Amino acid sequence: MAHKDRIIEDYHGTLVADPFRWLEDEESSRTREWAREQDDRAREFLAAIPERDEIRERLGDVFNYTKYQLPSKYAGKYYFQRSDGLQDQPILYRADRLDDHPEIILDPNALSDDGTVALMNYSVSKDGRYMAYACSSSGSDWQQISIRDLETGEDLEEVIEFCKFTNLPWMPDSSGFFYSRFPEPGSVPPEDSSNFNQVCFHRLGTPQAEDRVIFENPDNKEQLFRPEVTEDGQYLLLDVSVGTQARNRVYYRPIDESGDFVHLLDENDALYVFLGNEDDVFYFQTDRDADRGRIIAVDITDPGPDRWRQVIGESDDAVAFSRYTGGHLAVVYRHHAHSQLRIHTTDGQQVDDIPLPTLGTIWALSGREDDPELFFDFTSYLHPMTVFRYDLQHNATEILWSPDVDFDPEDYVTRQVFCNSKDGTPVPMFMTHRKGLECDGQNRALLVGYGGFNIAASLTFSPSILVWMERGGVFAHACMRGGSEYGRQWHEAGMFERKQNVFDDFIAAGEWLVDNQYTSSDKLAIMGGSNGGLLVAACMLQRPDLYGSVICRVPVIDMLRYHRFTVGRFWTTEYGNAEENPEDFVYIFRYSPLHNIRFGLVYPPVMIMTADSDNRVVPAHAMKFAATLQEVAVSDNSILLRVESRAGHGAGKPTSKIIGEDGDIFAFLEETM
Repeated sequence: MAHKDRIIEDYHGTLVADPFRWLEDEESSRTREWAREQDDRAREFLAAIPERDEIRERLGDVFNYTKYQLPSKYAGKYYFQRSDGLQDQPILYRADRLDDHPEIILDPNALSDDGTVALMNYSVSKDGRYMAYACSSSGSDWQQISIRDLETGEDLEEVIEFCKFTNLPWMPDSSGFFYSRFPEPGSVPPEDSSNFNQVCFHRLGTPQAEDRVIFENPDNKEQLFRPEVTEDGQYLLLDVSVGTQARNRVYYRPIDESGDFVHLLDENDALYVFLGNEDDVFYFQTDRDADRGRIIAVDITDPGPDRWRQVIGESDDAVAFSRYTGGHLAVVYRHHAHSQLRIHTTDGQQVDDIPLPTLGTIWALSGREDDPELFFDFTSYLHPMTVFRYDLQHNATEILWSPDVDFDPEDYVTRQVFCNSKDGTPVPMFMTHRKGLECDGQNRALLVGYGGFNIAASLTFSPSILVWMERGGVFAHACMRGGSEYGRQWHEAGMFERKQNVFDDFIAAGEWLVDNQYTSSDKLAIMGGSNGGLLVAACMLQRPDLYGSVICRVPVIDMLRYHRFTVGRFWTTEYGNAEENPEDFVYIFRYSPLHNIRFGLVYPPVMIMTADSDNRVVPAHAMKFAATLQEVAVSDNSILLRVESRAGHGAGKPTSKIIGEDGDIFAFLEETM
């Protein structure tokens, strides 16, 4: 049993105990020793599961296929990432033609001994000579930017630090690039390490200390900036946001000027995504006056909202994202949460509705404003990521890269159902399983979800889920409120004091699976990560009778203090702030997982997963949750804490670690159910 301190906080008149606060000190030897003991116990339990090795071996077989990412075109050459089989990190290649044998530009696997250095972003100068690229180590959000001379294959001496979440747009003359950065450690108090964002310009061949600050706003230290250069090289744009708000501002100035930025869209009243421009006409995707999204054209010489031209109006389907390519607008819609792709002219006329293989998700679009090539990817639960090329001149689609995976999708079926939430709201859910499944209540089922931050559910191929289904399991994905499946209202219905709607939606999805005899409560597992970890933790505590097993990955658990750690303050625009606002405390305290664990209740087996290097959702959330659950346990159900090393929150995780983690997850589910 973990040591307990007598710490009691007064939240607006309510006394709240926090006996395991000492686990927030990651550098403490006591914390490290406790976490190591927990991890040792978890791994001992997992190693004893008879099916574990068999599951891991099959995962290795299914993961062993070639994976492609979308190509991007710079200076007439194609750049793309590809992973051959079980490589830990994808390699960046370049080719003159897409059917040529490509050359390796950057192999991240050579940057570390254990595959934990990942390429997170890159961009190539307009002349094609240099590439700026950002790498992350051990899953950290912090990134280091280097510059590679693409003629020599060598990196320049200068290295850019103190960055995360930045892009790297180049000056049209290829003299350098823009980026956003945070303060150097020690120059501000620790709680401000992710405040005071600046936009800087780095000139090639100079140290970072000489980089010129292009824009900052220290009077509003929580603002974040994302620089962008228009493809025609005329303008520098700034996307200005606060936290994870689905609203932003847009500023610009001519690229060759150094004066003040023009505050083009400065009301912070909606989401504005810059798509491209034709001289002084800027195209934006926005949800202003259109909850499900629309496309507008703004003439920056006469930019008043009453002068905006509507290019594509709001429809019954939500706009997911768009791209201005080849003089056309490619728009990805969400139709009941699955993707559709339509092509429009800049006067709004639809010229094509591109057929997709099945219910699935388009993750990204790639193309240039002056080039008739559009690339898009497609994936679904039964279709690995496939890359397509679309010819905008002839409205023709072809498969560019299609992977060959060791399974037959014809043996399985995916369908969509709708279940009614507590307040009667229809909630979409996708289900995938073997054909001919008998609905007798005896099948193991895994239900997953996220439900937050305007992030929609995606129908994504997963070798791990395939192995689960091969072994007789049902896979279900619920699309709760809080995401963007149906636009802004759907998102806002799962924010702040309405967060309980998300849990109600997920609980309704689980009840539907049981009521329709796809499974039973003792064979129904739930899994979620990050905000999805909060989801499954809250639902487990509210309905412990409904689930047979729980996988809670890198979760947000202490909702009274989450904003105090790393970038947690970014999330107050989604959750609220219980410490500062009494009205927020009332509704947050009702569902905060750490504060709703009850003695005397039998909770299902749970494996809580975190990483010692996670600097987005700190391990203290998972550790305090595990310690509290173990303290009140009244049954022999397993409560495990698995701590991964050098893995972070998940982005850039090596293939070998993914196979190891997923093997443990599905072994745990088989053992506990």
